[in-house]
Amino acid sequence: MANESKTAPADEAYLQSGRVYAMAAICLGVGVGFGFLFRTAAATPDAPHPAPIAAVSSPHTGASSAAGRMPSLAEMHQIASQQVAPLLEKLSKDPDNPALLMQIGGVYHAAHQFRDAAAYYGKAVRAAPKNVEAHTKLATSLYRTGDVDGAVAELNRALALDPKDPNSLFNLGMIELQGKQNPRGAVAAWQKLLRLNPQLDAGRKAQVQQLIASATEAANGSGPVKGADANDRP
Repeated sequence: MANESKTAPADEAYLQSGRVYAMAAICLGVGVGFGFLFRTAAATPDAPHPAPIAAVSSPHTGASSAAGRMPSLAEMHQIASQQVAPLLEKLSKDPDNPALLMQIGGVYHAAHQFRDAAAYYGKAVRAAPKNVEAHTKLATSLYRTGDVDGAVAELNRALALDPKDPNSLFNLGMIELQGKQNPRGAVAAWQKLLRLNPQLDAGRKAQVQQLIASATEAANGSGPVKGADANDRP
């Protein structure tokens, strides 16, 4: 089932001119690339985060890892295959274990093998259909494959289980903004996030408010969205 990820069309789609600016404090690409404001209560407790894909030394070029060269997709696939091997062995004895399935999905997502990640997250969702985090992570991988509608559907399933889940609402806003180029839809998701999650700290709340203000300007034709860049997408 190994494959290299194709560039998601949605990854290249920006509103209007595409001139967008970074908001450093909200980054959906942290660590393994999952777009969460914070971990959800529905997170599987015994599923640790996969090891990040680090700079490597190439057997072909002899490049030093100290030089910080990032691995190619082929190299990341090889690393991911090595990392999932012991997990797959465990999974063979317990094929419906959602924690293992999500771990494997996380390794593949970190390696930009998004179709493989989506396959395992999909199995996790089938094994634990009420796990909000599993739906949200599946949505993230689907979006990265270019399946924008599939990603939105999974986020809506997550929100049917937990209508105030901040991670699902934040990601839904980003996908509405970037994947569907629908700033009004993004504003609606983010306004709901703030309304249903008064516990958000002041910094995160201000960042979401900035995105709302910028998306509102774009919806009214006042200019491109500020505060949403490649690092902010799911």
